[in-house]
Amino acid sequence: MNTTFAPIAPNTATTPVIDRVETLLVDLPTIRPHKLSVATMNGQTLMLVKIHCSDGIVGIGEATTIGGLSYGGESPEGMKLAIDNYFQPAMIGQDATRIQLLMARIGKRIKENRFAKCAVETALLDAHGKRLGLPVSELLGGRVRGRLAVAWTLASGDTATDIAEAEKMLDLRRHRIFKLKIGARTPREDVAHVAAIKRALGERGAVRVDVNMAWSETEAAYGMAALADAGCELVEQPVASAAALARLVRRFPIALMADESLHGPETAFELAKVSGADVFAIKIEQSGGLFNAQRVAAIADAAGIELYGGTMLEGAVGTAASAHAFSTFANLQWGTELFGPLLLTEEILANPLTYDDFELSVPDGPGLGIALDDDRVKFFLRDGPRKTVSVAR
Repeated sequence: MNTTFAPIAPNTATTPVIDRVETLLVDLPTIRPHKLSVATMNGQTLMLVKIHCSDGIVGIGEATTIGGLSYGGESPEGMKLAIDNYFQPAMIGQDATRIQLLMARIGKRIKENRFAKCAVETALLDAHGKRLGLPVSELLGGRVRGRLAVAWTLASGDTATDIAEAEKMLDLRRHRIFKLKIGARTPREDVAHVAAIKRALGERGAVRVDVNMAWSETEAAYGMAALADAGCELVEQPVASAAALARLVRRFPIALMADESLHGPETAFELAKVSGADVFAIKIEQSGGLFNAQRVAAIADAAGIELYGGTMLEGAVGTAASAHAFSTFANLQWGTELFGPLLLTEEILANPLTYDDFELSVPDGPGLGIALDDDRVKFFLRDGPRKTVSVAR
């Protein structure tokens, strides 16, 4: 039987339709250079989407990348171009309330572009939640938790600086889980760096690492054993291939987490089939949207793989969307990494997200439960009054 995704023509007299899709590039500086194995970030570019509906409701969404094209195949500029020229024609005049049907229509016309699809789906969910007076989490089936543990990433590249930063976060009761970005130096140098930080924190803080695929399988075998001895509890994506992950998993007394290997439900299923990871880092952008993130979580649960709520260093809009999705997961054993807004020097929300007592509160208002400060957004627009540099090597 052939399945088609042609949308049912809405009754425009009663059903809200999409009138216009607006995209914005917003450049924001970071509190410090953020050093990864793939790039050093001195700022972050948010690609914001506003979907204007015929009933006057405007939904907002966001997509970001890590270091422009250093991390993957989509860039903020490319996402804006794709939405302006390819997504928008498929959306104008369509029923704004049939979100999964509309995303299926977009999916038939536009291949890949998972990050851009996530931003559009987020804006549709935000608009419909506002329309119904319900949080996005309720549109996704209902939250099972209202607060999320949040890890902080230490990525200055300097051991003393990272220790001081971790101590400050503990004193503020903002974070007690720390993920170290490593992979730009030799494995031995990286292990020494991690071990020094763990010794300084002791049992007050958990230490994890993210290698961002920088190691060979041989380096990873050495590194994981040495990191386990140093008291590190988890290693994220030390190698690039899923096959190498599967060969490394459970060889060492340390959890192995897949991140870049996960590109939505299909790759999650393939990795689960070979027991290729102990933990899945779920990111709504890499999954291709909030609904797909839930599908990845369901695959992990069925396979006995534990879950972590990841980040693409989203700003406040993408972080709120992630929080709504992660709040619905039946299991979230390793907490989240939703610290993106805290890495930025500037606030673009009318009321900031709430971080306290080591956790993030999931907004409980209609839609995403947030509102943009439009004057601040305008100030930081690309080519606007304030210009910042997004990435430097």
